[in-house]
Amino acid sequence: MITAQDETRRLAIADYQVVGREPESDLQSLVQLAAMVCGVSTAVINIIDDRYQHQVAAVGLEPGVCSREDSMCAVVFQEPGSVVVADARVDPRFSANPFVTGEIGLVRFYASSPLITPEGIPIGTICVFDEEVGNLDHEQGRALDVLAHQIVDVLELRRMTRVLGESNEQLAQFAGQVSHDLRNPLMALSGFIELASDSPEMANAPEAAKSLLRAEAAADRMATMISDLLDYARSGGTRPRRADVDLAEIVGAAVEDLDATLAATGSTVVVDTPHDVAGDATLLRVLLQNLIANAVKFTAASGREPHIEVRSSLITGGWHITVDDNGPGIPVDQRDRVFGLMERGSAHSVAGLGIGLSTCKRIVEGHGGRIGIEDSPLGGTRFWVVLPAS
Repeated sequence: MITAQDETRRLAIADYQVVGREPESDLQSLVQLAAMVCGVSTAVINIIDDRYQHQVAAVGLEPGVCSREDSMCAVVFQEPGSVVVADARVDPRFSANPFVTGEIGLVRFYASSPLITPEGIPIGTICVFDEEVGNLDHEQGRALDVLAHQIVDVLELRRMTRVLGESNEQLAQFAGQVSHDLRNPLMALSGFIELASDSPEMANAPEAAKSLLRAEAAADRMATMISDLLDYARSGGTRPRRADVDLAEIVGAAVEDLDATLAATGSTVVVDTPHDVAGDATLLRVLLQNLIANAVKFTAASGREPHIEVRSSLITGGWHITVDDNGPGIPVDQRDRVFGLMERGSAHSVAGLGIGLSTCKRIVEGHGGRIGIEDSPLGGTRFWVVLPAS
């Protein structure tokens, strides 16, 4: 009868996707190390489900599968800590086991340490054994426990890497759908703007015509941004294009797109960014637009009239960019946390999902740079970005 514990273990093992595959080199290296440290001929990584013991890496024998009833490790793998048996023939747990009696093997010395997942689920062992009677000293026993933890770390790293890949694939699919959904109304908007701009009435309304031209330019920028961000998402979000781009032009476009927000909040923005930088123009625009919008939003929410300063300077091997505001600031103990997805510090009364700063961090790190927060000379927050030249 399969128990709830067996089912939980089966699901945990399935998540690691290690059973039924050729031994991986990293796991193979760990069993070789176990044999060397313990001074034995044979070492095995065993994964134990409700029916079988699967040897997923081994030295001293060819990895195989046996029934759980025949497994020595299945007797002890759910017990905490390592097990050391000098002579299995005189241990009542193992004396009748086919690996000891000669039916399958002639094991005498046996030692194992359990493989425990981060959720506390035992899934198997790292075990060492020999056909000669033996023992482990204290340091060898500790080393076997350390290797057990390392094996689980390797399995976890693989699992998380796979999950991240699946997540990036889902992100690309989501971005493609959003891109499709946004393009249709955007194309309609551009068409209406073009019709309005070409109408005879615009000849007698120069200010309206000017506004429509700005709207048309904003729609074109949005279309470019949608296409570029979709390409970025499809690449896994880790390989931004790099070219020499005019930072002043990027900041200018970001400020232009925020025009309505700046006007509504009475904001002033000072821009002093006279440098070409190496990076992806669309992503850097998203970065700076997020930082400026963030500064405006939180400063205005504090009751102040926002004053923002965006500046750049040359540093050895790259550029230093700052976005300063006169807002309420961010407490030191929250400055790392606000870059997490869905985090917004203590200002929960301000609208938003807390995605912007997480996006900023990803963009900067994708460029090989760094982003951080410190006190601003304007009295509020300074976001700083360091972008490398290559």
